[in-house]
Amino acid sequence: MGCFYDSAQKDPSVVEVNGVWCGGSSSFGVVVVMDSATNAVAAARVKLPRSSSRFSHVTPIHCGLRELRNRINSVKNTQKITEAMKLVSAAKVRRAQEAVVNGRPFSETLVEVLYYINEQLQTEDIDMPLTNIRPVKKVALVVITGDRGLCGGFNNNIIKIAEARIAELKNQGVEYTVISVGKKGKSYFIRRPHIPVDRFLEGMGFPTAKEAQAIADDVFSLFVSEEVDKVELLYTKFVSFVKYVPVIQTLLPLSPKGRICDMNGVSVDADGDEFFRLTTKEGKLAVERDVVRTETAELSPILQFEQDPVQILDALLPLYMNSQILKALQESLASELAARMCAMSNATDNAVELKKSLSIIYNRERQAKITGEALEIIAGADALT
Repeated sequence: MGCFYDSAQKDPSVVEVNGVWCGGSSSFGVVVVMDSATNAVAAARVKLPRSSSRFSHVTPIHCGLRELRNRINSVKNTQKITEAMKLVSAAKVRRAQEAVVNGRPFSETLVEVLYYINEQLQTEDIDMPLTNIRPVKKVALVVITGDRGLCGGFNNNIIKIAEARIAELKNQGVEYTVISVGKKGKSYFIRRPHIPVDRFLEGMGFPTAKEAQAIADDVFSLFVSEEVDKVELLYTKFVSFVKYVPVIQTLLPLSPKGRICDMNGVSVDADGDEFFRLTTKEGKLAVERDVVRTETAELSPILQFEQDPVQILDALLPLYMNSQILKALQESLASELAARMCAMSNATDNAVELKKSLSIIYNRERQAKITGEALEIIAGADALT
């Protein structure tokens, strides 16, 4: 570029006047040739090797300037939408996460009390309908999905877990029925009439005790009437801001206490609850994380209840069901919002990169068009002389 040949050898001096641009699948340059003897000037467009282009990493796009402008504007509008959705999800996920973390101590302590009382009743050979483990002939699956999309693989992952569990029950010869919670679950199961669905429920924003009560009443009636012998919750557990795992939890009968595990039996419980704060760093959204270790106090082995254990268990079991279902709804919502925030953040970054690439291609095509017109003017002037 910009190299001159020895005029003594009667070779023309070659100067690149406009740089290199990309047009279609090749790179081109415009050169001005000056004869040293006659001082005649001519211009020509020459094809250059692909490696000589400064922007050879950009994928060529075959379209005109107007189409490129439309694509750039479309990417800009998409970037604004994804950026707005990221900020909205970031604002909501903090509230959802606080609800999850604040509700865990109550639900965990309640489960501890129930297990302690249930062990006492088992030693005294007292039967309770909601704690009796009977042969499983039919299982009710409460599948909790999201109400909206644009959250990565959040909904797809929980549906895959449901499909795997249904296939497992079929192989074991066990009947099943589904209680679908969430619009995405409804749209999935309604297109598959071969899967028996007992009820469809849709969320109304942040979970409330009233919504949990509606689900609890349904599963309670199914279990007590012995229409089903087991009730399982399938939801996405919120482990941390960047980790959320689909899990299966036995709701009824009262299952042995322990950790919540995934399909492979691996524990998904975190060592502590993660709190985060939304801040700005270099003009962009940033997240600061704090991990708080939580420990559940063990019940004293000499703990005595004044009331009859049967009465206590009768009073606590409905509360247990409501709290577990509400916790599953809250964890699922927090996971959905966190997944949407990460997905929209990645989409925004991709839109920025795509806009840069399209702008480079647009500038090259515009430069090529201007240079082509300049060539015509130079050629016309040379013809007149």
